[in-house]
Amino acid sequence: MRKCIMKIRVGVFFGGNSVEHEISVISALQAMNAMDSDKYEIIPVYITRENEFYTGEALRTIENFADQPALLKQCRQVIPVKGKGCMELYKYPFGMFGNKACAVLDVAFPIVHGTNVEDGTLQGFLQYLGAPVVGCDVLASAVGMDKYVMKTILKDAGVPVLDCVRFSRYEYEENEQACVEAVEAKFAYPVIVKPIDLGSSVGIKIGHDRDGLQEAMKYAFEYAGNILVEPAIMQLREINCSVLGDTEQAIASACEEPAGSDEILSYKDKYMSSGASKGMASVKRKLPADLPAHQYALVQQLAVTTFQALRCNGVVRIDFMIDGATDQVYVNEINTIPGSLAFYLWKESGVEYKELLDRLIKLALKRERENKAIRYDFKTDILKGFSFGGAKGDKLGGKMGSKF
Repeated sequence: MRKCIMKIRVGVFFGGNSVEHEISVISALQAMNAMDSDKYEIIPVYITRENEFYTGEALRTIENFADQPALLKQCRQVIPVKGKGCMELYKYPFGMFGNKACAVLDVAFPIVHGTNVEDGTLQGFLQYLGAPVVGCDVLASAVGMDKYVMKTILKDAGVPVLDCVRFSRYEYEENEQACVEAVEAKFAYPVIVKPIDLGSSVGIKIGHDRDGLQEAMKYAFEYAGNILVEPAIMQLREINCSVLGDTEQAIASACEEPAGSDEILSYKDKYMSSGASKGMASVKRKLPADLPAHQYALVQQLAVTTFQALRCNGVVRIDFMIDGATDQVYVNEINTIPGSLAFYLWKESGVEYKELLDRLIKLALKRERENKAIRYDFKTDILKGFSFGGAKGDKLGGKMGSKF
């Protein structure tokens, strides 16, 4: 008799209220198509820009996303809820009778990019619902998304990053002149202005003079409430390297040098240059990057150091800058859920996409086992005999009343 093997039920979460919504769709469908269907039951969970959750097989076909209203009519709206050692998807709106659950998830696999989803928001929600979550946890996701906080931690770890200044929208609107003068007092032109918590080169511009700086700051604030300004490297080489693992063990992938058509590698260069449906895999690049052996090894070593300093998990892509005038290497940013999950870098390193996805799920299950060994309760008798006192509860009473 043939033995029946239970598949691990993997919910792939994608989309969300982010400027990188479409890129998430591409990355998620690539992953679902590559996942080992003999080992995993794949359940797509699409998050609309209104943060509604839908599931259904129609979400597995990218052409269906050209007409979203028609697509959603083929799907079922759901609400993720906490089950016993798992996550369940409940049909929404709830019916009077019948089974409310339409799917059970053993593992949550977020493949999302950008603010409101990649920044720890979704990770915290999924973690709270009780299923193991693939990739970085809440803290690493949040730190990785905030470029200023990331730089601060990496400086402390001895990782080279460019100096910068940070501004909030409030500071800018209160005194634009003071913000401009603060930049000019710290850096010579040209400078580069970036939203503090976005990826995919959205909202980024170079300012070659005061007028250009003001234009770039205004543009960046269209996409974020906080921005940073740093020196622009004009003899720039951009090098990307992926890292896979956890804080215990991590390895670096092959390095690539993407080819941009402008001063910076733009959103168009990344996703629209040659086949949008391929995502980051379609970018023109030199792979492996043409670097001296010592510099290639340095990038890989700094990538692993960055990964572990930020307490990452799963797979990330770290983007580096090399100043052609000095050969100095800087960490630019980290993508805690990289476009296309950086599978093309791992393929060059001898790891096929199916194997990469399998390792990511195993890392999530390993972390879940480790977390279960941690105590999250501390029992006391603090509530015994405790009362606020008074009919309206306007006074604190009981044994602990004097402590508050």
